[in-house]
Amino acid sequence: MIFDTHAHYDDERFDEDREELLFSLKNKGIGTVVNVGASVASTKKTFEIVKKYDFMYGAVGIHPEDVERLDESHMEWLKSLATDEKIVAIGEIGLDYHYDEPEREVQKKWFARQLDLAYELDMPIIIHSRDAAADTLDIMKAHHGDELNGVIHCFSYSPEMAQIYLDMGYYLGIGGVVTFKNSKKLKEVVKMTPLERIVLETDCPYLTPEPHRGKRNDSSYLKYVVECISKLKGISAEKIIKTTCENAVKMYRIK
Repeated sequence: MIFDTHAHYDDERFDEDREELLFSLKNKGIGTVVNVGASVASTKKTFEIVKKYDFMYGAVGIHPEDVERLDESHMEWLKSLATDEKIVAIGEIGLDYHYDEPEREVQKKWFARQLDLAYELDMPIIIHSRDAAADTLDIMKAHHGDELNGVIHCFSYSPEMAQIYLDMGYYLGIGGVVTFKNSKKLKEVVKMTPLERIVLETDCPYLTPEPHRGKRNDSSYLKYVVECISKLKGISAEKIIKTTCENAVKMYRIK
């Protein structure tokens, strides 16, 4: 069964059919899903959703685009949620310079603070990094990144940067982007990365793989990601599903 390590089923685009869709996933080959918080509101909703479905786990954290109004009370709140047995990671956290909002120093402050929180709690991390390769790595190294483990979500950098994270012990999150025709760099990363260090993710409702690009994404579309990785690495789809599931269980420390 496929393990989707990064989904956003709390998103309003699932409001009309969330329950029906989630109950259908098992019949579509999906065994486990981790729903990932990205704002205060989505983290609250994530907590509610994962308590409702036995095959779902959650991550709690604040995405860089939503850190502007944070204060220390939010860190205490995240800490309280993270003690629950259904919460398996701090995330998604990181830096996003694509639109340069909020300002970079604010993003850096709360990225570092949430890394410290993960270290304090001894929990895996889910890293979001877009157009911010150097600063992401610098802050991770300054705030326990060498001692933590987790995943570089929706990996989008060079093979050289991938090797740095692999050497640090991180997994790379691979999703629908790998199926895009213009994803040559990511395809090179997938070829060079040991299968034992890859995890599958949708980031749904976003980043739907070909041939459904542009539609709402969900975990059932991960079969197209598996097919693409299978062709790139010359490994059977069954082996990819089995190994990436084992990787995810190990990464998130699910018993």
